Amino acid sequence: MTLFVDTSVWSLALRRDADSAVPEVGELRDALSGANVVVTAGLVLQELLQGFSGAKASAQIIERFAALPLIQPDRDDHIAAALLRNACRRAGVQVGTIDAVLAQLCVRHDLTMLSTDNDFKLAARHCSLRVWSPKPTRRRR
Repeated sequence: MTLFVDTSVWSLALRRDADSAVPEVGELRDALSGANVVVTAGLVLQELLQGFSGAKASAQIIERFAALPLIQPDRDDHIAAALLRNACRRAGVQVGTIDAVLAQLCVRHDLTMLSTDNDFKLAARHCSLRVWSPKPTRRRR
């Protein structure tokens, strides 16, 4: 499986005080250790750099992201993202412009979205976006 990791997960994973029990962070760690392929987009990198302060933090993020494949939206992606956002809005689901572009990139490149942002789960009900979810644990009797 190829994962597209949203800013919400990266932000949690890169913070020192992050809760390591968040399943999406665990999935990212597993993926980065070779379990899956991880890709990103310039928009995610930009959001992260805007959210962390200091030259040292920025340099570390830039260095870590240099190893990841970077996908970029083209004209057709922006058109499809607008259609996706409009379809969601008609169904009563608000999706931000950047999130619509990221969702469209996942659809186009057949990627699974890894995010803690519930908006992607809501959007997936109205388009072919695949959103990662933890496997249910079995209860012992």
